[in-house]
Amino acid sequence: MTRDESELKAELDEVEARIERLSRDAAQMREEIGQSWDAPTDSAERAVLLTNVEQQEALIGNLRNRREQILRRLGSA
Repeated sequence: MTRDESELKAELDEVEARIERLSRDAAQMREEIGQSWDAPTDSAERAVLLTNVEQQEALIGNLRNRREQILRRLGSA
């Protein structure tokens, strides 16, 4: 294994760990929002929470794209 391959595999491991952690966090946040849908929560606060989840999910999408790029590079190495 070349140094470049080992660096890519290390980055891949890091990206996959972040995807897993962020996905778990986003699911938990959505569950909490869903459980409190009828709670006396300010609609502006709920909107902020939903925006945060959506931003986190966008980051997950970016990380998945990065994972695919790394896998392609490893496949051609």
